[in-house]
Amino acid sequence: MKQVLQDTRTGQIESVETPAPRLLPGSVLVRVAASAVSAGTERASSEFASKSLLHKATARPDLVRDVLKKLRRDGVFSTVAAVQSRLEQPAALGYSSAGTVIEVARDVTGLTVGDRVACAGANYAVHAEFACVPRLLVAKIPSHNISFEQAAFTTLGAVALHGARTAEVKLGDTVGVIGLGLLGQLTVQILKAAGCRVAGVDLAPSRAELALVSGADAVASCPEQFREICRRLSDGNGVDSVLIAAETSSSQPVSLAAEVARDRGIIAAVGTVGIELERKLYYEKELDFRIPRSYGPGRYDAAYEQKGRDYPIGYVRWTETRNMEAFLQLLSDGKVDLNALITHRFPIERAPAAYELITGRVAQPFLGVVLTYSESAALRTRIESDRALSRPSANISVGLLGAGTFALNTLLPTMSDIKAVRLTGVCAANGSHAKHAADKFGFRYCATGENELLEDPQINTIAIATRHHLHARQVIAAIQAGKNVFCEKPLCLSETELHDITAAYLESAGEKEPLLMVGFNRRFAPMVIELKRFLRDVDEPLAIHYRINAGALAADHWTNDAEQGGGRLLGEVCHFIDLVSFLAGSPAVEVNVRAVTHPARPADDSAILSLMLRNGSHATISYLTDGDRSCSKERIEIIGGGAVAILEDFRFLQLVRNGKKKVMRSRFRQDKGHRGEWQAFAGAILQGKPSPIPFREIVASTLTTLRALESRNSGQTCPIDISSYLTEKSFTQRAGV
Repeated sequence: MKQVLQDTRTGQIESVETPAPRLLPGSVLVRVAASAVSAGTERASSEFASKSLLHKATARPDLVRDVLKKLRRDGVFSTVAAVQSRLEQPAALGYSSAGTVIEVARDVTGLTVGDRVACAGANYAVHAEFACVPRLLVAKIPSHNISFEQAAFTTLGAVALHGARTAEVKLGDTVGVIGLGLLGQLTVQILKAAGCRVAGVDLAPSRAELALVSGADAVASCPEQFREICRRLSDGNGVDSVLIAAETSSSQPVSLAAEVARDRGIIAAVGTVGIELERKLYYEKELDFRIPRSYGPGRYDAAYEQKGRDYPIGYVRWTETRNMEAFLQLLSDGKVDLNALITHRFPIERAPAAYELITGRVAQPFLGVVLTYSESAALRTRIESDRALSRPSANISVGLLGAGTFALNTLLPTMSDIKAVRLTGVCAANGSHAKHAADKFGFRYCATGENELLEDPQINTIAIATRHHLHARQVIAAIQAGKNVFCEKPLCLSETELHDITAAYLESAGEKEPLLMVGFNRRFAPMVIELKRFLRDVDEPLAIHYRINAGALAADHWTNDAEQGGGRLLGEVCHFIDLVSFLAGSPAVEVNVRAVTHPARPADDSAILSLMLRNGSHATISYLTDGDRSCSKERIEIIGGGAVAILEDFRFLQLVRNGKKKVMRSRFRQDKGHRGEWQAFAGAILQGKPSPIPFREIVASTLTTLRALESRNSGQTCPIDISSYLTEKSFTQRAGV
């Protein structure tokens, strides 16, 4: 399918061929007929992307601070690679579209194939021939008197509608509107439909005149005139509320709004404007200044938008979905007319011209800009890459599931450096991500359906780098397809899944033992290998102290989501559990976890784990999220048998025994073992050897992590025994079930 993407490094806009999205749970698949180009949000995004790296840094000092912290912690080369990767990732543009439903997920109600719908949401209602959109970001078009072009502006209409609701506009109110671009014009019409008297102002006389035609009671093209008409329409009292729909870094619109508002009036900044309030103006009238959040309650709530958990109408009357539906009803009733507001139409192939227009590179007045799409576009979930790298002698043909940040920044650079590896197919739910990965690393094709890879006879190895809740199912599918399997940690999120994986593994092992590897990369770090060599001479139990300064994640980050990420204990602490078992040369037999709770963080963020290992060693893992991230992230101290070892951030290693000290340093690059991990995995495939991490140890580390979660939840010490997973008797019983 054709999709509009933006190069985040240069700002260049292109209409490119990407795989069409596959239908996801809780969503519908839509054939897009029209999409609206936002002259506000998308213009700002385009202009920012066009800036030089220096100007980007000036505009986003918060990102610069993050880069400097990473530089101090991880070294120059690791930081540069991460920044470059982020700049190379193309951005999918668009957030308001309309089209026809062509497929509906089984758990979706209220929509059927053939329904005409309006769609909303960045990364969902994108400028593309097909879109997979969550149910609550879709509103059914109520009648055929609404064209797809008109419905494509539903998201913007919902923004205007939510602005009016935020300003608590009532029947008979007098309302001022500052800024009469597309959003301002929609606001004027909505206010008139609500029975308000409306005064508008815009520095462009043509836009002011258009608002008058649209129903405004009086308009102005300069602040002085606007003050006068607001005074006149309100009988000298000042307007009841002001909606600011302008876009400017200046705070003048905010001051103007205060001047024309009545005592205790409400001012809502719907557009992006400077918000330096003049205290005297706002204090003397006791004004209420508000910033509406996009198009209504539910926006930015992952549980609402992605999981379809609607708010009860008795408690939240107007959600973003219901605002979309209300705007469509206004269109159907003829109370909002978009025909005069749509000034330009471009086919998807000419999308760059639309952005030339809205960014001012083409000197031409405009309001509503629409992209149009062919009705005959083919739904293709796989496309061949014209940048495939030829490695005819490579014996390891890889199919990659997942093309997120970790895959792009870490896995793929490592895999592509191994001469025996040929990158054949890459699959991601987001077609633009799959396309970018294919082009950058030379895959033969990209796809959005995982079966394209699992059923490809040319692929003998599957690498899994998807979200955590998908790992178990994909590991089992890859094993059953007879592929070698590399799964980024964690292996799974529950003991049931671990049982199922073990059953699939043991069943396949009856013919030929599958090669299953989990991404416990720290085992393969050069400094860890040196540390392990040092500890071989220690024949006494070890005391291991492992401190992780993990840093906080946003509460709504997908890793913290119990369904998708499983929480940070399952998703990240499994790394550290595996490493201490590896260093001690012994699995854990019991674990006790104490949560370090804080009201501002999810309960499973910080925790202190105490592990007793089979050989008598003891490990304490302190996983903490409230430290300064400019400090080292990981520090391991090991004491035992007259020896002391300290490893810090995989850049500093100190080994001490019998008064002799050995020190290793890496000044410019942090090596956590990803390269060594893949070299070992590739070597095992080529030589027909078992996995570099024995399956028993994979099961032990995974089960210990699952029991750690159980201990944290129960407050009890939990025993760990992997024998039930690996005995022939238990396997037979599970297979029978």
